[in-house]
Amino acid sequence: MITLTFPDDSKREFPEGVTGAEIAEGISRSLAKKAMVVKLDGELTDLAEPITADARIEIVTRDQPDALEIIRHDCAHVLAEAVQELFPGTQVTIGPVIDNGFYYDFAREEPFHPDDFPKIEAKMREIIGRDAAFTKKVWDRAEARRYFGEKGEAYKVELIDAIPEDQDIRFYSQGAWTDLCRGPHGPSTGKIGNAFKLLKLAGAYWRGDSNNPMLQRIYGTAWANDDDLKAYLTMLEEAEKRDHRRLGREMDLFHFQEEAPGAVFWHANGWTLFQALIAYMRRRQHEGGFVEVNTPDMMERGLWETSGHWEKFGENMFTTITPDERVHCCKPMNCPGHVQIFKNGLKSYRDLPLRIAEFGKVHRYEPSGALHGLMRVRHFTQDDAHIFCTEDQITEECISVNALILSIYRDFGFEDVRIKFSDRPEKRVGSDAVWDKAEDALKQACEAAGIAWELNPGEGAFYGPKLEYVLRDAIGRDWQCGTLQVDFNLPDRLGAFYIGADGEKHVPVMLHRAMFGSLERFTGILIENYAGHLPLWLSPVQVVVATITSDADDYARQVLAQLEAAGIRAEIDLRNEKINYKVREHSLAKVPVIVVCGKREAEEGTVNVRRLGSKDQSLLPLDQAIAGFVDEATPPDLKRAGVAKAA
Repeated sequence: MITLTFPDDSKREFPEGVTGAEIAEGISRSLAKKAMVVKLDGELTDLAEPITADARIEIVTRDQPDALEIIRHDCAHVLAEAVQELFPGTQVTIGPVIDNGFYYDFAREEPFHPDDFPKIEAKMREIIGRDAAFTKKVWDRAEARRYFGEKGEAYKVELIDAIPEDQDIRFYSQGAWTDLCRGPHGPSTGKIGNAFKLLKLAGAYWRGDSNNPMLQRIYGTAWANDDDLKAYLTMLEEAEKRDHRRLGREMDLFHFQEEAPGAVFWHANGWTLFQALIAYMRRRQHEGGFVEVNTPDMMERGLWETSGHWEKFGENMFTTITPDERVHCCKPMNCPGHVQIFKNGLKSYRDLPLRIAEFGKVHRYEPSGALHGLMRVRHFTQDDAHIFCTEDQITEECISVNALILSIYRDFGFEDVRIKFSDRPEKRVGSDAVWDKAEDALKQACEAAGIAWELNPGEGAFYGPKLEYVLRDAIGRDWQCGTLQVDFNLPDRLGAFYIGADGEKHVPVMLHRAMFGSLERFTGILIENYAGHLPLWLSPVQVVVATITSDADDYARQVLAQLEAAGIRAEIDLRNEKINYKVREHSLAKVPVIVVCGKREAEEGTVNVRRLGSKDQSLLPLDQAIAGFVDEATPPDLKRAGVAKAA
């Protein structure tokens, strides 16, 4: 007999080999109908899988969050079967679950087209309607290779060859169609439901290697019910309207081009926004006791070997060989450079904590297929900082950094912030004892700061555990931005030490901290969150002065001069165009305020104020309008400090 513990902590004994399906049926027939998988000690497994040991158990029904992963996995298999039925000769490769959906990569000579989607979706619904059971099989290697070899599935044979000898080779069948898969799956195709949709096509190199053949990737999404699907598709429509790449063109912020893949060409407006972010962060860091430094963009490979970055990230680093045959690397991170600054000159425990910050440009090779506007680039700027401290100072410093990060996000309108605790990854440096100490220190700091976190297992940096700050934007999307990491490893590897109160050498603890993370990416997030309607203090052009007739040109120039004198970023539009044309054009460029000047305004010393996104107009005395603009254009940190001045 085995003992199973249910979610309410009740315990029951069952015969060894009982299945989740049998347990669900024994509880109630309705539960058995709704059940998708069973969770054993936190791991999802098939309902038909025999249970052979004591465990915590939960029957997962399709209306629970955990069931979504199963629905999407099942749907990926149904997509693959549908494609092979409709397009004979197509090879299937891999089809994983991803955030909000799934994809499957296919090898086919003829290209797919979005016009194929309705036909594929119809076939998928037919397969789902068959309600074929998902059944697991375990084959030996020779049998598995023979099965797929005879079907002409060369990619599946390659995947089988890559499976370690000590692992089972598992397959799942739905009716007569079989796929190589680790599982788990739901009971049958009918449990998937029809709340799915195919979304887009993309190219993808086999196994992510540009030396391999290009495959065709079909993306889809699947949900537990039609309402959730509709809500997600509505969000996608809104996200498309907010796409920072399109808004970047309309607002004349930046562009990309083939000669510099993954690198941003900032236009004047974009650079103004970028510098406003840096100026804000520079002030906040100064408040927090950070000193700003700058380290070289290129350093010798030996430093990166010592730090451990070469071993972990060498294939993603840009390198160059100088005429004297020395290998230099463009820095992918700022931390080793900051350690060099710490090491320059003898440090005492009285110097700690030492807080070093840098707006450092880092360089990482990302596959071309992964590049995505400002969100995924090869060259980006980090608001990076490192705090060198004693072990006794970890908690206080973590509390301070956490408060600063959350305060910064509030200033940008992000109130919904989740924190993930990422513990040791599989590939890491340092002993388990050191990792135990680092993870315990970060958890104690979280407890002292009252930080609620969720575990993100195995996602820590290679040198230490970290907190990840995830922002939720205006349309419900999550963005991982800031991080706080506790590192006992890197300072030791790079020979950093301070003289303690005992007169002996001690290795400092290094806290890695980023708040925006990548400034490029955070800029993209802001643009999409606000749909281009940036707050006045961030807008590159805050006010445009536009004339109705040429009679008001001189007055408009006076208005412009007074706006600029007050610190407002303003431009003037004296073109011989109708005022409605000017308003439409500047509205498309997302200028937040248009000040209209005509003959009447010039005579009265007033301005007609029009706001982006509003049809309302207000006629105000010029000095009153400017005072309002100045207040609105004052960054929130300066406003708190009582400084009425635009950035």
